Amino acid sequence: MRTDPKDHGPVRYGPPLPDDGLPVLPELAAVLAAAATRHRAEPVGGGTALLEAACDYTARRGLLVRPDHVAAAPGAPALLLALTAALGGDVLVPRPCAAWWAPYARLLGRPVFHVATPAECGGVPDPYALLETVRRVRAEGGDPRLLVLSVADDPTATVAPPEVLHETVEAAAGEGLHLVSDETWRDTVHAPHETVLLSPADMLPDRVTVVTDLAGALLPTGWPAAIARFPANGSGDGLRARVLDVLTALGARVAAPVAAAAAHALTEPETVTAHRAAVVKLHARVAAAAHAVVVGAGALSLPPRAGRHLYADLGPLRPALTPQGVGDAQDLEDLLTTRLGMPAPGGHRFGDDLGALRVRLSTGPLLGDSDERRAECLTSPTPLELPHVQRALITLKSVFDDLRDDAQRWEPPR
Repeated sequence: MRTDPKDHGPVRYGPPLPDDGLPVLPELAAVLAAAATRHRAEPVGGGTALLEAACDYTARRGLLVRPDHVAAAPGAPALLLALTAALGGDVLVPRPCAAWWAPYARLLGRPVFHVATPAECGGVPDPYALLETVRRVRAEGGDPRLLVLSVADDPTATVAPPEVLHETVEAAAGEGLHLVSDETWRDTVHAPHETVLLSPADMLPDRVTVVTDLAGALLPTGWPAAIARFPANGSGDGLRARVLDVLTALGARVAAPVAAAAAHALTEPETVTAHRAAVVKLHARVAAAAHAVVVGAGALSLPPRAGRHLYADLGPLRPALTPQGVGDAQDLEDLLTTRLGMPAPGGHRFGDDLGALRVRLSTGPLLGDSDERRAECLTSPTPLELPHVQRALITLKSVFDDLRDDAQRWEPPR
């Protein structure tokens, strides 16, 4: 949604999280159905079963925590809104960043400042750019307090190297910032045995709140549930209390049947983890194939390392796009959405420059147009060879190859 469609003004709301496009795991559907007769509402912040499961889930990732240092909400956006309200001050985010981060700060009237990311990854601000931005904002009378980042990133699908993350966390700590680490995609790393993923909370546990939307790897996107782990100290206790106050004012409770399914998923039984691994493997294969198509046509894109998407820069193809009326990211979104027959949100929706020709491409729409076809992708040993997946990739290749060929024709003679 744009505020002014005539001049492609600032985008107020971005696209949702990339859906996995797959049928719900029957085991989770059964747990949710069994809880459908519960008449009592889940407590604000989550009930005992959900919080204990969240603690166990967090502990398996190296962060020991008690239930009174955890909270649950109906989706990560509610938690980020509550955290932003509780912490006060101005908000810093990387450029680009998840589409849902900035709107909640703006809703509260908080300034949002985008910080450039390093060349090798997205999701984490460049430490020197972060320091420069903080000092500039303070010099102009601002009050930066909160930095939101993601090691496994939407929209860029990259994973920040530990050395980059360490420098950024040190810079943020030196400036007294509180960090919110969005770890929605940490369990979707494509090559977990080859990729080192560290949480900022591993480095700075006393100043980092970890937020995980379970739609990233454990639940369908239509079942909103998320958890937050707060620092295990007096500051974290106070922050959690203020967050619960905000969630109470909003009536932001996880629906009881969803809470039951979330608690079950967070215990990570073998069926759930096997399903998650199969989903991650499938989307990794499709993302790699889509990435090969995009860079083969001359666009720029970092290799996708996590999630169900990739981020492409079509700047090198601008000569072909300009004659077609594409001058910015909104024009590019409109063109590619029409030609591909699938959403292709422009980079401006993720805080990127409107004039840059960047888009996020999701892999879910490439899996087919029915539950049967998408389920077949999950069980096939060679999903890229399935006819409907081949057709989708051929369409993607045809659209990008046409742009490449047109760009070459429009290049001036040397």
